[in-house]
Amino acid sequence: MTLGEIALNASVQVPDDLKRNKGWVGLLLEQVLGASASSRPEPDFPHLGIELKTLPINSMGKPLETTFVCVAPLTGLVGINWQNCWLRKKLSKVLWVPVICDTPSDKKIPLAQRRIGCAFIWSPSAEEEQLLAMDWQELTDMIVLGEVEKIHGKHGQVLQLRPKAANSKAKTQAFDRHGKPFMTLPRGFYLKIPFTQTILTKNIRIN
Repeated sequence: MTLGEIALNASVQVPDDLKRNKGWVGLLLEQVLGASASSRPEPDFPHLGIELKTLPINSMGKPLETTFVCVAPLTGLVGINWQNCWLRKKLSKVLWVPVICDTPSDKKIPLAQRRIGCAFIWSPSAEEEQLLAMDWQELTDMIVLGEVEKIHGKHGQVLQLRPKAANSKAKTQAFDRHGKPFMTLPRGFYLKIPFTQTILTKNIRIN
């Protein structure tokens, strides 16, 4: 089905574009699939322990952008490790829903005409979890050491930490290398494109 067809069945208005409605596709699918977590710190489908992630792809099956997972805590990290961190819980079981957004000529498909691809449930393999854990540890260590401002997109093999805020005025507290608090942009954990491409390739057939 197209997003327009799904929205019509759900009596939801389709926006002209996603510039001011970045999370609209995910919210639409959460509504029609019965996700109930809303903004609470638990998987989108709490009774199933499943997180919903939409994945914009082109007609050849290539992801078009990094995938936001969750906000990264910049304070209160004492006692947090990979086994009990929120990122691991979010990624323990994911319902991936590809959304075809580009034509073979890389021309953007209008939002209402974008079609849902073959959804699948994924849990990280031992190798994938090891990569995620290593990146999480590296990025978290930099935060704890007061180097959050030095983190850029090249850090991490499969995971990325970058600003996640509605605008530049949205600030949160962090600590510098001297342990002094300062205000900075909130950060979010994102899965890099090559990683989601690998997940996609392993789980669906692209015609």
